[in-house]
Amino acid sequence: MKIFAILAITLVVGLLAVVGFAHSGLYDVSANSPHSSLVSWLLSTTSHASIERRAKAIEVPRHKDNTLALAGIGDFESMCAACHGAPGRDPEAMGLGLNPPAPDLAESAKEMTAAELFWVTKNGIKMTGMPAWGKTHGDDELWPVIAFLVTLPELDSDAYEAMLVSAAGMGHHEESAAQADQHDHGTHEH
Repeated sequence: MKIFAILAITLVVGLLAVVGFAHSGLYDVSANSPHSSLVSWLLSTTSHASIERRAKAIEVPRHKDNTLALAGIGDFESMCAACHGAPGRDPEAMGLGLNPPAPDLAESAKEMTAAELFWVTKNGIKMTGMPAWGKTHGDDELWPVIAFLVTLPELDSDAYEAMLVSAAGMGHHEESAAQADQHDHGTHEH
C-alpha cells in the first residue's frame, strides 16, 4: 500500500511540476532559438515513429513514372520549394524563418518511403510549418509531387531546371494558372 501511495504522490508532484513549468513562461518558444537537444530528440523520434506507423496502411500507386514526376515538379515548385529549397536554390525568406528548419527533401526522399512522403505531404506535421496539403489537394493531385520527390535525390540544379522546362504546362498548379490566365483574358475582351 505504501508503494502505491508513494507512486501516486510522485505522479501528482511530477504533474504539478510540468504544469507549473508550462505556465512559468521559462521555455523560450521563439522561432529564433532552437529547441534543446532533449526536446529536439523527443520531437524528432516521435515524428519519425508516428509517420512510419501511419504510412504502413497507404497503398502506393505506380509512382516511378517520368510523366507523373513531370506533372509533380511544377507543383513542387509552387507548394514546396519556397520552404524546402530546390537543387541549386536555398529556401526563400519564409523557409529560412522556420524553426525547426524545413528539411532538404532530396535527403528526406532517400530516407523515407513513398508512402511516408505521401503521408507527410497529405497530413502535415504539427508545429513545424509543414501544412496538411490534403486539406486543399486530393490524393490524385499529391501523388505526382511524390513521384517527383522520389526522383529529387538524382537531380542537380541543371537537371532540375531542365526538368522544370520540360514540364511546362503540366501539373494541377499549371492547369489552375492556365485557367486563371484564360479567365483574365476573357474578362478583358468584354
